[in-house]
Amino acid sequence: MNLLRILLFISSILLFACQNQNQNKIEKSMHAIDFDAKLDSLGIDLPIPSKPIANYVNIVESGKLLFLAGKGPKMKNGKYKVGTFGEDLSVEDGYQAAKRVAELQLGVLKDHLGDLNRVKRIVKVLGLVRSSDEFGNQPEVMNGFSDSMVAVFGEKGRHARAAIGTNSLPRNMCIEIEMIVEVY
Repeated sequence: MNLLRILLFISSILLFACQNQNQNKIEKSMHAIDFDAKLDSLGIDLPIPSKPIANYVNIVESGKLLFLAGKGPKMKNGKYKVGTFGEDLSVEDGYQAAKRVAELQLGVLKDHLGDLNRVKRIVKVLGLVRSSDEFGNQPEVMNGFSDSMVAVFGEKGRHARAAIGTNSLPRNMCIEIEMIVEVY
């Protein structure tokens, strides 16, 4: 009798796991988008991610979460957008720099996942904005990143976010952004 109960218990767990896995596949296929065409329509050309220059990786996958290392606004000429908001950079400069970081992070995601349809949602974004003591428009700067995520992923792109002012960033770049992504 105990063996029968154990077998029933194990089979119910396996059945639940299979149903859950099938549900994830159904959800993913219901929301399949041609992201290459969408990115093209938005004028976004995903760059190939560069290798980290120190002892870290661009992305770590843990369960259904991806943790993306901070990226700065490395422009197409290979140089970072540098400067300090409230001194030599405007909010619009920052908005554009944050949009560039979004392209770089999307490139990391696509390289790692192979298909952006595996993205279930953008969960959390942390933005570090190099600012003068008087500058208080970090959220407006970060909107460039957030607006890009929503433009690409729709409601799945809406995320929790922090926009923090700091007086210094690596390589004197003006912004650094990291994010957490849930995948199917």
